[in-house]
Amino acid sequence: MPQSLSKVYVHITYSTKDHYPFLDSQIRPRIFEYLGGICKGLECYPIKIGGHIDHVHVLCLLSRKVSQMKLVEELKKQSSQWAKKVEPKYSKFSWQRGYGIFSVNPKEVDVVKRYIENQDIHHKKMTFKDEFRKFLKNYNIDYDERFVWN
Repeated sequence: MPQSLSKVYVHITYSTKDHYPFLDSQIRPRIFEYLGGICKGLECYPIKIGGHIDHVHVLCLLSRKVSQMKLVEELKKQSSQWAKKVEPKYSKFSWQRGYGIFSVNPKEVDVVKRYIENQDIHHKKMTFKDEFRKFLKNYNIDYDERFVWN
């Protein structure tokens, strides 16, 4: 085959350090926009970015030129550096070390997009920890509870 083709959708989610509610209504839309810019810069075109007070969700098309690890590393590093400069109240902003990245069937992109759009409603019923455990169960991922939340 003379050309390289790829269309891999990924759903990434990760939380603020210690689940601190840094993502208030003032910074949330701005950080989502910033994360979208990072994705675009890496040719990982964003479809939907959202989240709640203590975590984010990124749905994007993974570039064939960027590894999953590099994408998440850049999202977290660049957005953390940016957030710390926005205002003094965010000077201690930081993301948790781990993350989840899950493949998305192209036929399910709209379902995931709606899921991300409805985070505020969703989290009236479920914590991020419970949400993340549900992802792990749905993807049949074995994990050690002691290491998921540190």
